[in-house]
Amino acid sequence: MMTRQMIIGMHLGNGYGNLPGAWRAESVDPTSYTNFDTKVRHAQAAERGKLQFLFLPDGPSHVGDIENEPPHFNLDVMVTLAAVARETDRIGLVATGSTTFNEPFNLARQFKALDIMSHGRVGWNAVTSSGEDVAANYGSRLPSSSDRYGRAHETVQLVQALWGSWGKDAWVHDKATGRFANAEQAAPINMGGKFVASRGPLYIPPSEQGQPVVFHAGGSPNALDLAGRYANGVIGAAFTIDDARAQRAAFRAAAERAGRDPDEIKFFAGLMTTITDDRRKGLDRRTALSGRTFRQRASYLGQMLGLRLDPARLDEPLSSEQLSKARPSPRDPRSAHALKIAREGWTVCDVLAHGVIDYHPVIVGPATEVADHMQEWFEAGAVDGFWVSPDIYDDGIGAFVEGVVPILQDRGLFHRDYEGATLRDHLGAPAQYGIDPRIAW
Repeated sequence: MMTRQMIIGMHLGNGYGNLPGAWRAESVDPTSYTNFDTKVRHAQAAERGKLQFLFLPDGPSHVGDIENEPPHFNLDVMVTLAAVARETDRIGLVATGSTTFNEPFNLARQFKALDIMSHGRVGWNAVTSSGEDVAANYGSRLPSSSDRYGRAHETVQLVQALWGSWGKDAWVHDKATGRFANAEQAAPINMGGKFVASRGPLYIPPSEQGQPVVFHAGGSPNALDLAGRYANGVIGAAFTIDDARAQRAAFRAAAERAGRDPDEIKFFAGLMTTITDDRRKGLDRRTALSGRTFRQRASYLGQMLGLRLDPARLDEPLSSEQLSKARPSPRDPRSAHALKIAREGWTVCDVLAHGVIDYHPVIVGPATEVADHMQEWFEAGAVDGFWVSPDIYDDGIGAFVEGVVPILQDRGLFHRDYEGATLRDHLGAPAQYGIDPRIAW
């Protein structure tokens, strides 16, 4: 019997990497933000490692330090993946699309057209936007959580109905008879609810996987219900094995409540990497690029540990007195790990360079340490796989593919080649065309 193996996705963001200052790295083209050839090259590197999917988050706004840092997201996720789709063969392509500020017909059309272009490799990360800054860009205010998720449920079902509105065998394209399509199998859906509606049909035939796969990102009770009903992949965030295991169990239970097999939904935890020969080199690499943020971050680190840190003494380790007084904040799940790193004797700058206040767990050092982390979480039943964010894409993706992947393969934890051609194949997701008949409108 085949041993269960992990599924790995690669975060593909703004062209630089997840590390503040990545755009300034010596090997990086500072214009990569607008260079689609760069994004294609990064995608091809991930495909060489047989990774199952690329993940492109999106947020149609920018709240940050534009004076010193680029926006976090691609120019446009669909345009980016269209460029990538033409230059890759197997890797899945997952893009974020808001259910709050997009019309279902537009979402259905864009994602299914991309699924056709990529020969069945597309996933839609269906999320509700959660920022007033995003709403302001659309000239509106953010709806309540209840309305956002009410619209999300209607939008996903309407999009799937539109995907299935062109029958599987409707496209005849018979030159001899002159019959292009069977009109009876390409029919209006005439669906509507409280928030959205569409007549349809959508004039796009099925792809090799039928229709795109639905993903979701979020961990609230509303998110659990949405993902449990529709998603085959969850883009997650967890800082401990216990937290990840609890989240995965909650999503699986939500799928079961919706009448689905819990194995149909896969939970992917985020992981940030800086892969170097030893930890010291990795910390120096991170400090060189993002050290200018450390004075500001030190203040928050102090709050996490219940200490007041002197910004003039960041190049010193915490004193014995400070360590004895330090208490991890119960409000921040990263605090216990931050205190553990501080107790190892690193300077405050080095503690910050470990990424202790980043958005996901950070592994700095040799490829074996990254593989060990992934193996521990996977074998503990905390995840079905990971979505990985390298510090700098230009060499970080290659370091993961050439360093971590072979270790996981040798341990029997990751496949050696693609067994199928579509994203559904890669995820082990069941066939679906149109609305899932098990899920009530």
